[in-house]
Amino acid sequence: MNLHIGPLSVSNSKINGLKIIQVKMVTEGRGTVRELYRQSSYADLLPDTVSAWSQVNLTRTRRGAVRGLHGEAMAKLVTVAYGSAFGVYVDTRPESDTAGAIETVALKPGVQVFVPQGVCNGFQALDDDTEYLYFFDNEWVSGMSGTALSPLDPALTIAWPIPIDANNREQISEKDAKAPSLRDITGL
Repeated sequence: MNLHIGPLSVSNSKINGLKIIQVKMVTEGRGTVRELYRQSSYADLLPDTVSAWSQVNLTRTRRGAVRGLHGEAMAKLVTVAYGSAFGVYVDTRPESDTAGAIETVALKPGVQVFVPQGVCNGFQALDDDTEYLYFFDNEWVSGMSGTALSPLDPALTIAWPIPIDANNREQISEKDAKAPSLRDITGL
């Protein structure tokens, strides 16, 4: 039986604090085990960030649909459990050296992104029934502080893989379509 162990690794991005993580994966004849989170390993990868997760959500999203861009008052660890997605991250933190920076990541099972507080997170599902997993360091509450940014803002020049119809509510929520622009939020 062939055994392959892919190690846990992390790389930096264009956005301060945003990390792209390849999870530890063990593959053999029966399939693959992905280690989504191990506190001791992540403490080494992400020192001085998150010591515990308070909430975990899983969304199932149709191909072509967009969720976000949202930057609530919580750090997030995001990944795809099933399918694939085009992940988009925008730094809307006014005090950040990378304010206005945009990072895109091809998300598939085994690829994670650590999103610091104040960085907007969004994605477009590229497969039917894509399952997107969020770990939050704070519990979400209605009215919590944060930022919402329109994924349709032309100034972002995001090349969404599947064209977005701003009026199609099965593809984008009214709230996301009508969210402010980056210029409205940061003046950039």
